Amino acid sequence: MAAVDFARYWQEPDGEDVLAAAPEMREALARVAASVAQCPVASWWTTPLDLAAQWAVTLMEGPSPPTAVTGTTRELLAHWHSATVEDEARARRERPRDPRASLSGTWWSTPPAELTRTTRSLGELGPVGLWLVEDAFNWDRATARHVSAPHDVTVYEVEGPEAWAELCRRYPLEVTASRRHDWYRTTGIDARWVIPDWSRVAEDFDAVHVTALGYLTTAGRAVAVAAAEDMYTVLAGWNPDQTYWLTDSTAPASVEQTWRRNDRDSAWSQSAS
Repeated sequence: MAAVDFARYWQEPDGEDVLAAAPEMREALARVAASVAQCPVASWWTTPLDLAAQWAVTLMEGPSPPTAVTGTTRELLAHWHSATVEDEARARRERPRDPRASLSGTWWSTPPAELTRTTRSLGELGPVGLWLVEDAFNWDRATARHVSAPHDVTVYEVEGPEAWAELCRRYPLEVTASRRHDWYRTTGIDARWVIPDWSRVAEDFDAVHVTALGYLTTAGRAVAVAAAEDMYTVLAGWNPDQTYWLTDSTAPASVEQTWRRNDRDSAWSQSAS
C-alpha cells in the first residue's frame, strides 16, 4: 500500500527509491520478491480481468458524493483527444526544450478519469480500489457499486512493460513537450515520449486492464517503445488491478456497498449506511 500511495511522477526519486534501485540491493530484494510472489494471498496479482467481480469505487471526504459526469464514452474520449493534442501544442510553443527546467504539468498516461474504472473484489476486504490508490488523499468514506459487463468484451491486458510498450506502439500519441519535464525528473531520461491514444484504442478494445504484477513491473519506469527512434513511455496514474472501460456496454448493478476508513489503523470496513 505504501509503495502505491507514494508513487509520484513529477519529482525526483527519494532516498528510499534510490537505495532500493542500487545494484547492491537487487539480490536481497529479488529474494523478498520471489517469496512474496509465491504467497497464496498474492495469487490474484497475475490474473486477468475478473468479469464477474468488478466494482467501481467512489472515494469521498465528508458526506457529499462527487458531481456526476455526463456524456457517452465516445464523446469523453473525443474531448480527451482534442484536449491532449492542444496541451501538447501549447507546451511546444511555451515550454523550454531543456528537460531540467523547473516546470510541471500533465504527467499521467491514463484514459480520461470520467470513464468507468473498476477493480476486483477481495472478499471481506472489499474492492482493490479501496486499498491501492496512487497518491491517495484523506478519503474517509467510499461507495462501491458492482459493475456488470457482457462476457464477450475485448480486453487488453497490461501484464508487464512489453505489453504497455506494445499498446503505445500500436496507438502512439506523442506528448513529449507536455510530459518532458516531469518524466525527466522521475526517470532521468530525456527522450521522445508517447502514450496510448485512447480514442484509437477504443476502436479495437472495450477495456484496458493493468494487472497488479503489471503495475509493479511497469509503473514509473521509462519503458522503451522504439529504442531506435529514442521513443519511450511511462505508465503513470494507474492503480494496481485497475480497468478503464472504453465502452458504454457496462452497467452498474443494484448491489451497492458503503465503506468507511478507521482512524486508528486506516483500514476500510463495510458500513450499514
